[in-house]
Amino acid sequence: MDLKHVPLETIHEQLGAKMVPFAGFLMPVRYSSDLLEHQTVRNAVGIFDVSHMGEFILKGEKALDLIQKVSANDASLLYDGKVQYSYLPNDQGGVVDDLLIYQISKLEYMLVVNASNIEKDWNWIQSQNDFESGLEMINISDGTCLFAVQGPLAAQALQPLTNVLLESMSYYTFEKTDFAGFPNVIVSATGYTGAGGFEIYVANEQAEAVWNAIMKAGESYGIQPIGLGARDTLRLEMGYCLYGNDVDDTISPLEAGLGWVTKFTKPFVNSENLQNQKKDGLKRKLVGFELIDRGIPRSHYELCDADGNRIGEVTSGTQSPTLSKGIGMGYVPTEYSKPGSELFVKVRDRLLKAQVVKLPFVKN
Repeated sequence: MDLKHVPLETIHEQLGAKMVPFAGFLMPVRYSSDLLEHQTVRNAVGIFDVSHMGEFILKGEKALDLIQKVSANDASLLYDGKVQYSYLPNDQGGVVDDLLIYQISKLEYMLVVNASNIEKDWNWIQSQNDFESGLEMINISDGTCLFAVQGPLAAQALQPLTNVLLESMSYYTFEKTDFAGFPNVIVSATGYTGAGGFEIYVANEQAEAVWNAIMKAGESYGIQPIGLGARDTLRLEMGYCLYGNDVDDTISPLEAGLGWVTKFTKPFVNSENLQNQKKDGLKRKLVGFELIDRGIPRSHYELCDADGNRIGEVTSGTQSPTLSKGIGMGYVPTEYSKPGSELFVKVRDRLLKAQVVKLPFVKN
């Protein structure tokens, strides 16, 4: 399959990035080391180019109606400048994708979807659109770049580039504003690291100038470019799901811990079946665990009971740079899901002792 390229690929190469295929794109996985980049974001500020993500605009009188039908959260609670985390349930009991929903106005919304699912999500939402008029869908993914500036110093580093008071922006809100000399840039107080910060949506033709402006403004705060390797360890320390690992087309969103964004106060795709599943009780759950023994859990390693019987498998795992121990997530029968429950991770022929913990692994 031909790989897609982000507009700033040459800049990343000049910065020394190792470029790897990811979700159909050639992406920077690291510039220095995953550990250094992880610590930069946790302690100061880093910038990710995540322009592989997808963006759809839905506008018109029926835009909200379609969003309410295809997403599990209640988008009617949104207001102008508010962002909502949600997911697209499929009609088989699994998840098409998880996403962010931005209310630009009551008649215009932006959906931000995972890179690997852009075409799938677009086709799915289109297939659920049975409105004859009052709705326009525009896929702006190919013309949009997205930079995530994350870390405790992100607001200070970015403040010279905008008149919006970044420190006072509430989590999961956004402003459409002038930024780095360009109008109508979306500055969003969101991110996938748990370290605080902002996501900046710009047109492709503005991307290089905006990237350079951010790097210059953040220089005195030690800003560094950060790759997908550190992005993965940062999100895992927060217990954030990664589509394709921890949630997918075959996994129940309720088992995946997405009940908090599943609102049965309105009908949506497959809502009746999910409501019945909730009523009947879940048979398994996604849990976080920390290794007590030394070792690193990896995706697809077996999770076992004390006798070595397989009870599940690791969906995401790593050595936590912050905690200096192995951490992971995986699905286990509900009787093993309480914090403090003992699990074992099978690494080659060894059973490494682990303990279920309450997420996130790293508390803010």
